Amino acid sequence: MIIKEVNLETVCGITSKLPINTEPEIAFAGKSNVGKSSLINALINRKALARTSSQPGKTQTINFYHVNQTFYYVDLPGYGYAKVAKTEKEKWGKMIEQYLKKSKQLKAVFLLVDIRHAPSENDRIMYQWILENGFHPIVIATKLDKIKRSQTAKQITLIREGLQVEPDTILIPFSAETKQGREEIWELVERLTDIPCGE
Repeated sequence: MIIKEVNLETVCGITSKLPINTEPEIAFAGKSNVGKSSLINALINRKALARTSSQPGKTQTINFYHVNQTFYYVDLPGYGYAKVAKTEKEKWGKMIEQYLKKSKQLKAVFLLVDIRHAPSENDRIMYQWILENGFHPIVIATKLDKIKRSQTAKQITLIREGLQVEPDTILIPFSAETKQGREEIWELVERLTDIPCGE
């Protein structure tokens, strides 16, 4: 897809009302510091539109990025960072749940997990939560460049087993550094949103 225009259009905090969009939405979920912002930046060919942070747990909002005036990438708050107060975690959880239940344009949820490690309990909970809200999570195994190529198959199996994924779950290894996996993700996005490749 040719990226002509991307705007951070809406930022929703805990007390904000969700926007009523009329175009397709693709959401990204994952624990803090798993690389959501880096993935979004890689997909839209921008170095720093999606805000990355050296402080995990800092993203406390739902961010809507309008791409080519045709669809949205939705960056959900990161979860699972120990230094965030329990009450804040609960509020973020409610934000995410409200979005998953109320968005009428949400077409798919990508769940990001770190390919270097077995999924955490929070990852497993999020996977099941997405399923319970009527979506089939597409799993993105991030930080592919941090492991040896010979380890890839073993780590993918570890993630599938750790999340107890459904048999037909799509899992794509991805690296923000090398961009491996980027085209596969784009092809899925184009199919899910019914947007022609040349748009």
